Amino acid sequence: MKKSITLLLVLFMVLIGAVSTCAVRAGDDVTITVWCWDPSFNIYAMEEAAEIYAGINPNVKIDVVETAWEDIQTKLTTAVSGGQTDTLPDILLMQDNALMKNVINFPDTFVDITNSGIDFSSFADFKVALTMVDGKNYAVPFDNGAAINAVRVDILKEAGYTLDDLTDITWSEYIAIGKDVLAKTDKPLASAVAGEPDFLMLMLQSAGSWMFDDHGEVYITENDVLKEVIEVYVELVKSGVVVEVNDWDQYISSFNRGTVAGTINGCWIIGSITPQTEQKGMWRVTNVPRLDKAAGAVNYSNQGGSSWMVLANSENQEITVDFLKHTFAGSVELYETILPSSGALATYLPAGDSDVYNEPHEFFGGQAIYADITDFAAKVPQVNYGVYNYEARDAIGTAITQIISGTDIDTALREAEETVKFLMW
Repeated sequence: MKKSITLLLVLFMVLIGAVSTCAVRAGDDVTITVWCWDPSFNIYAMEEAAEIYAGINPNVKIDVVETAWEDIQTKLTTAVSGGQTDTLPDILLMQDNALMKNVINFPDTFVDITNSGIDFSSFADFKVALTMVDGKNYAVPFDNGAAINAVRVDILKEAGYTLDDLTDITWSEYIAIGKDVLAKTDKPLASAVAGEPDFLMLMLQSAGSWMFDDHGEVYITENDVLKEVIEVYVELVKSGVVVEVNDWDQYISSFNRGTVAGTINGCWIIGSITPQTEQKGMWRVTNVPRLDKAAGAVNYSNQGGSSWMVLANSENQEITVDFLKHTFAGSVELYETILPSSGALATYLPAGDSDVYNEPHEFFGGQAIYADITDFAAKVPQVNYGVYNYEARDAIGTAITQIISGTDIDTALREAEETVKFLMW
């Protein structure tokens, strides 16, 4: 009997202690530190999220530290390698194509939020897949990198075409139209930075393929989809339908000045189109072309994007996860607020049904582009970026330069695969 009473007293004291701890935590001021880049996009979004969460938990302050992506990666590597994880923030913004490598290289550094109560089914499937390693979720998906074909309809009209002519088409159809537009207007349909693999990666993902297989092994020389991608790209360039430029500034300038009829890229490129107010009403958005031969190829792809990760060193893990749960993973209001001024398009699917996402965009002739792009995002094929994604991308960038200069595809791809394998070992 005495043992039972003693046990009850112990349990009662533990319960009282737990309640007291919760009460203290609820009343204490907590500061969550965030590292991210881009004041007009990511930082702005995080600050708006802080305001929304203040209505839920007013004792939580969000301290945003502007940090370039390259610096985030360097500081993260230095801190973990040097055993100084206490220098890291509570949250950092991670490039999607670098997430897997960081989770694998730095085990126990990031919080597994699989069972956090966040509804990952509310996000585009391809985006969620990018946040997962070994079946576990390590990040809250954020910005939408769904690919778009943004075109000048006034230039198309001059050549006798409309937006419908570029919608749901194959690359061979795109090239045929592009040749005709070039002949009639002296303008290529699009541009690309020479030696950069972005255009090719966009085409590759639209067919659900990548440079690594499902087991993480290099998949380049035997990848028939990649070979088709390269063949299409070479034809695009040699036909003049796509013009190569030397750098990013020239790329932006090519469609800002109207020397090309459009651009194919991640939807974030809209932020570089709309400042040209004199072109208001001349632009429209549609989906991207699909490969002709690849089985399962679709008119949807992705280019870029990032997600929010919680660091295991955080002293306020539960509150930090709760903050993300109620904002980036649970607030349509947040995405409605940040969209008009930042163009921060969500992969949070419920936002796509909101009135804000369905409002006509005057710059794009009244087209509800954000609703369309959210729909695109839901149809993007999933791919395995692999741990050595950046190394593989660079190798393909080198290969395409060689191929454009005359090297045969098989030789260039064999060298690319050997380079990636060497770097992996």
